[in-house]
Amino acid sequence: MKVVFADTSYWFALLVRTDPWHEIAALLSLELIDARVVTTEMVLAELLNGVSRLGEYYRNLATAEVLRLRTDPDVNIISQSEDQFRNAFDFYRSHSDQRWGLTDCASFLVMREIGITHALTADRDFTQAGFNILMQ
Repeated sequence: MKVVFADTSYWFALLVRTDPWHEIAALLSLELIDARVVTTEMVLAELLNGVSRLGEYYRNLATAEVLRLRTDPDVNIISQSEDQFRNAFDFYRSHSDQRWGLTDCASFLVMREIGITHALTADRDFTQAGFNILMQ
């Protein structure tokens, strides 16, 4: 079974039909119907923060999606632990020459630890970090 990492831009594009990446994200979700999807609580927090500015409709839609993802057997949500935060923070601090955010740093570490090479994202920072992005 193929395993892919799902970043915030993917989840956001799936939910927000006006997002420029919506069609590509929707197509990828169909193509990867049999894939195992890994994401993190940090990514989901970033998603919820991102849609909050769009109003009540999107807040409710995102809340329902996160609840659904938490029960989906094909989605593995990595919890944020003290160790994960510390490791991501250290990685962030040691790459001060990059524009990578803390959530991205945590995602990169999770991907490396699990051995995931492909990310459902439009974020080019994943490419810079050595991963293949699927939203192009």
